[in-house]
Amino acid sequence: MIDFEIPEETKLVRNIVREFVHDVCMPAEKGLTVDTYDEILAELRQKARAKGLWCPFFPVEWGGMGLKPLANALVQMELGESILGALALNTQGPDDATMMTLLHHGTEYQHEAFLKPLVAGEKRVCYAMTEKGGGADATGMKTRAVEDGDNYVLNGDKWYISSANVADIAVVMAKTDPDAPRHQQFSTFIVELPNPGFKILRNIDTMHRHTPLGERLGAAHCEIEIKNLIVPKANLLGGRGQGFNMGQHRLGYGRLRHGMHNVAKAQRALDMAAKHVLERETFGKKLSDRQSVQFMLADCAAEIYKARLMLMHIAYKAENGLDMTQENSIAKIFLANMVHQVVDTALQLHGSLGYSRDTPLADWYTSIRSQRLVDGPDEVHRWKVGKNVLRAYERDGTTALAAGGDLL
Repeated sequence: MIDFEIPEETKLVRNIVREFVHDVCMPAEKGLTVDTYDEILAELRQKARAKGLWCPFFPVEWGGMGLKPLANALVQMELGESILGALALNTQGPDDATMMTLLHHGTEYQHEAFLKPLVAGEKRVCYAMTEKGGGADATGMKTRAVEDGDNYVLNGDKWYISSANVADIAVVMAKTDPDAPRHQQFSTFIVELPNPGFKILRNIDTMHRHTPLGERLGAAHCEIEIKNLIVPKANLLGGRGQGFNMGQHRLGYGRLRHGMHNVAKAQRALDMAAKHVLERETFGKKLSDRQSVQFMLADCAAEIYKARLMLMHIAYKAENGLDMTQENSIAKIFLANMVHQVVDTALQLHGSLGYSRDTPLADWYTSIRSQRLVDGPDEVHRWKVGKNVLRAYERDGTTALAAGGDLL
């Protein structure tokens, strides 16, 4: 039997988070500037912790809420409605997935020195894997790490490293064993910042409007020069040759978090669209009375509904220790395109107002285009999904298990 009943304690947490986002975080956006950011965030975090809302995905013994995948998914689908939601609960990317990597693979020393201040919200962390030459193929990276006594010395370049400009710690992947099997050539290192060997060359200019506030929020993506970066061996994370495997596990959660926040953003955009068409009159008639407008809203509702079901199924599989690799890639593709469709529709229904900066829709529109690229572009995931479809047929004589067939 498939049970869609959400436990009462989970509903309670979701409702508390929803109320916090709508009553506290969203109103705080109105006074948010680069000058007020620190004060506003500190106040939000104080209010969040007073309600028991902090690091939803982290164990209770670490000061988190200890939520399992289903409850965390429901919470994240609320937090994404506000640009301050995840930050207020210290569950923002890229920090959250990297914190989980440190929790599962870090040594006692690394937990004490690096993880504790991250969980406390005292520091931020970036994850430096991507390179220009490698792109979606992480095994194509050229950054090298060479042993030198009690240290490793790193040299290379990193590209599009999110939030590096606000990070106090960098987790850097580099090639340590070029002659090893392909996925065992890489290791991961913890680097305290600032460091002369880890130089931010620039915040990369993108199609999304850059603002001082956006950079302060951590929305910047940086180009990094790594030159004679000395890292103590004690800062090797997870063991030599384990960098690629840890990175893929980390990205798995990151893709889901992006998707959860995309659902929240799409929901807020649809709410805005519904409110606008109920109030707006053209040619003597409300927009909401026009069938074409109703069709547009219906299409958005259907997309959000499908997105929620995907995430709930994946959360169920995660909670029960089941493989969700195929579903994760399918959802990554779908959710990135879903949020684009819904925000585009909401912008269209707002007309010139939507194209202006008087609502957040224009900023969202340029920002969410990246969702079809980050954590693996659509084409890589489609390629992977397609290969799994063929493998399923060769193995089972049907493609069902590669297309959600285990639901039946």
